[in-house]
Amino acid sequence: MKKDNNLSILLKGILLENPVFVLILGTCPTLATTTTVIGAFSMGLAAAVVLICSNAVISLLRKVIPDTARIPCYIIIIAGFVTLVQMFMQAFLPAIYDLLGVYLALITVNCIILGRAEMFAGKNSVGKSVLDGVGMGIGFTLALLSISTIREILGAGSFAGIEIPFISNYKIEFFVKAPGGLLVYGIMIAVVIKLTKGRAPYKKDFSCAGCPSKGLCNPELCRDRVKEEA
Repeated sequence: MKKDNNLSILLKGILLENPVFVLILGTCPTLATTTTVIGAFSMGLAAAVVLICSNAVISLLRKVIPDTARIPCYIIIIAGFVTLVQMFMQAFLPAIYDLLGVYLALITVNCIILGRAEMFAGKNSVGKSVLDGVGMGIGFTLALLSISTIREILGAGSFAGIEIPFISNYKIEFFVKAPGGLLVYGIMIAVVIKLTKGRAPYKKDFSCAGCPSKGLCNPELCRDRVKEEA
């Protein structure tokens, strides 16, 4: 099996394995925080910091953490960094802290961060895990920015809180509501699939083997559920 080089590890999270548009992870914060560009960028940056730091620590401790308790240990490590980010924002960026609200604390259970810990950081060196965190963090932030730009311009007639002449008179509030967010999200997923021309992983494989979160679930439970539905 060919090992990824450092550049490919860094770049894959931006497009080919973008956590939002390709792996379809972190949907809740994606839809909730993309009504404004400032909120989206803040969420992306906060999640990226937690992702990079937690990846580094989990990789450093991967041979110490017992396999039977790895998920609880990962959550504790992630929660520690989320708490630090919360405290920093509350002290120095209170407006952003209030803007993100509960979604800042929910970074702890963001499946992007836990998924990368399970799939990558727990199996690779610290250096590669940091690169993976940087790439996935950039990909997540860019995804949020692209969605929020469309939603804020069309739905609020502004960009980063700055009113855009003419457009502000014809804003469509539908785009800053949940249905509008889902519509923009779906269109962006279609655009990324078109751009990657089928090279994105997990695109056609709907089995457990192709699931990006397969390490976080119980395969036996999944098989039992499939049998019941059949």
